[in-house]
Amino acid sequence: MIAFIVSAFFVAGIIAAIDAVMTVRTPQGAVAWSVLLVTFPFVALPLYLIFGRSKFEGKLHAFALCQGEIRKNVLQSYRDALKPFEIEPEAAPSWHNAMRQLTEHELVSGNQVELLINGQQTFDNILKGIAAAENYILFQFYTIKDDGLGKRVQQALIERAKAGVRVVVLYDEMGSYSLGQDYRNDLEDGGVSVSSFKTTKGWKNRFQLNFRNHRKVVVVDGKVAWIGGHNVGDCYLGLDPDYSPWRDTHVRLEGPAASQAQLTLMGDWYWATQEELELQWTPQISAGADVKVLVLPTAPVSTRESASLIFVAALNAAEERIWLSAPYFVPDEAVLKSLMLASMRGVDVRILTSGKSDSLPARLAAFHYMHLLRDTDIVFYSYQPGFLHEKVMLVDDRISTVGTHNFDNRSFRLNFEVMAVIYDEDFAGQMEAMLQDDFKHAVIIDPDELEHKHFLWQLGVRLSYLAAPVL
Repeated sequence: MIAFIVSAFFVAGIIAAIDAVMTVRTPQGAVAWSVLLVTFPFVALPLYLIFGRSKFEGKLHAFALCQGEIRKNVLQSYRDALKPFEIEPEAAPSWHNAMRQLTEHELVSGNQVELLINGQQTFDNILKGIAAAENYILFQFYTIKDDGLGKRVQQALIERAKAGVRVVVLYDEMGSYSLGQDYRNDLEDGGVSVSSFKTTKGWKNRFQLNFRNHRKVVVVDGKVAWIGGHNVGDCYLGLDPDYSPWRDTHVRLEGPAASQAQLTLMGDWYWATQEELELQWTPQISAGADVKVLVLPTAPVSTRESASLIFVAALNAAEERIWLSAPYFVPDEAVLKSLMLASMRGVDVRILTSGKSDSLPARLAAFHYMHLLRDTDIVFYSYQPGFLHEKVMLVDDRISTVGTHNFDNRSFRLNFEVMAVIYDEDFAGQMEAMLQDDFKHAVIIDPDELEHKHFLWQLGVRLSYLAAPVL
């Protein structure tokens, strides 16, 4: 019996090694996995089942199965409705054509955009928008907690559902692992449709815990949308003493761009439930505003690594500055070289990360990349007051991004993410003022300090760098 089990593990290891050779993204990863699976299948096989793939199986196929229903009807109706608001090619920035091919969304005009700088401001704004909903609310967060803020959100959604508004709530199982069934039951009893994203749905995904739906999107009546870094929980209001004050940023979009956010959420809902949301909506310009916005969803479902390519396109377009803020700095090779080249062109590159981290491996891995860039003019900042969780970028004086992408391999390749790209000088000015204030609360990191750390610390940095693809 023992001999049979041992033989089965080795056979399964060989089969998995062949799969790794055929599917793993990088040659280094394919070699590492195949060697481990053949030589140590008892340890490597379970790890490969959980962490082995970089492409999410099934979602693309799910949409293909309903191509006539979803692709031709829903997607085309959205494109037709948004066409009057699309920017003419000659008026679009140089990076636009690449981004539209990666996401199938266009830069659209007629939007009003509001920068929401902290948790209190963000959720006061979202809850006010929920209270004004007349037809439907689409509510998606990576993490929803059953705490003070979670209960406020729950009651606000139930109130609207009882008033006849269609309410949909979508969450990620891993991000919301602590969310109890009672919370969900209360929502459903109040008339709210609730589902997890179900990243393990489908036999190929059964053991995969590596993929996450990290999006945070709220849409009301197809007219207003919110996108950003906040999740639903008291800590995002700065009420967790271990991470307070919490530093995060969201953005409110009113106008045609809200329809792009809605389309992203509808696709996620269809994957999770196989239900096509039938919504009555007509994109409308926001009165007195004409900000250009492009909502960019990215996901590990295609051969193109869209998230990484989007960042590369934006970084390569920079002429004067790149200021970015994210809790982690774990870039891939292409993004790393784009930052290096930008600095060599004389671009003012500043990277703000969190001085207090919720992931020691991610924090340690960042020092490896900072050390690689030590001979450039890039300035690294460590935010000091609390945990910095915002994911924003400012390129030159017109391009701003606010979204859910961390600056790491997980967001580039493993997570479902979304960002709003705002092409507007006035909004860029607001972003500049916000980031200037963040820099005032940060200290500059010396990339050379890695060389002066003790051996175990340097070993930890190196091991964390090797684990970067799944951090």
